[in-house]
Amino acid sequence: MTTTSLSPGRTWARLPRRHVPVLVTLALLLVLYGVGVSQYRAFSNVQVVFNVFIDNGFLLVVAVGMTFVILTGGIDLSVGSVVAMTAMVSAFLLREGWPAALVLVVALLIGPTLGFLMGCVIHFFDIQPFIVTLAGMFFARGMCTFISDSSIPITDGFWTTMSQQRIGDPSGTFVSISVLIAFAVVAVAAYVLAYTRLGRNVYAVGGNAQSALLMGLPVGRTRIAVYTISGLCAAVGGILLSFYTLSGAPLIAVGMELDVIAAVVIGGTVLTGGAGYVFGTVLGVLVLGVIQTLITFDGSLNSWWTKIVIGGLLFAFILLQRLIGIRYK
Repeated sequence: MTTTSLSPGRTWARLPRRHVPVLVTLALLLVLYGVGVSQYRAFSNVQVVFNVFIDNGFLLVVAVGMTFVILTGGIDLSVGSVVAMTAMVSAFLLREGWPAALVLVVALLIGPTLGFLMGCVIHFFDIQPFIVTLAGMFFARGMCTFISDSSIPITDGFWTTMSQQRIGDPSGTFVSISVLIAFAVVAVAAYVLAYTRLGRNVYAVGGNAQSALLMGLPVGRTRIAVYTISGLCAAVGGILLSFYTLSGAPLIAVGMELDVIAAVVIGGTVLTGGAGYVFGTVLGVLVLGVIQTLITFDGSLNSWWTKIVIGGLLFAFILLQRLIGIRYK
């Protein structure tokens, strides 16, 4: 008589390889949170978790847009500068007396317009996304300084209300409006990737663009669309950042594009495209946020330790993706 059983090792081996990086990210997040709870009593407070979302809501929105781009095998280096330009344009127009509703419309058009143009250049001229989006990064950052070489404070009533509004319960825990907007963006993005034709095309193009083209899929339109989506998310992120800081500054969000890419990759999205989830990106942003919170709670570590730890994690996850690819060949 024989019995059939699955050992933990065999069970792990039977997991789809696209799920492995996300599960590793989830395990890492739980470990980091466990370390925080064991070292600092206040870390177990629910508000600490909410504060991670409050402090990184704008980063999460931008990371969602980057997820679309990386899923197609591309990259967008312009997002940090677009975030800054959106905040600067919003602050400048509000200072000039424009109504808040009109400023929102103008600000939301900046990112997708630039993203659409970059997507067109990438597709029609067959130029590497790295070069095109690098040019977009310099253009947007230069526009920030052109608008003003110093910080512009925001005193508009609508912006102030959005910045100070808290949604919570009688126990004192709360989240900001920006967190709810970020969750809405995540929900829409997850639906698009999972249940729409655009989502299926994004995965197909990232998996093998040539095969997708032979199957009659709109590869060009899909590439243009993902850079437009990334630009829109960067614009929304810029508005959320202006809610968070109540100002626009030419040097704000410097290096944000690197944090965004790190969050997406740590969240399990493969840099070569074709595999990844928005849920993984959320986990990646949370990992970055929890690391920052741990360093803040410690108090004795320099803030640059955040970059050092993130760099190490990024290297580890890229290596993990490579090892998984080799294992399943």
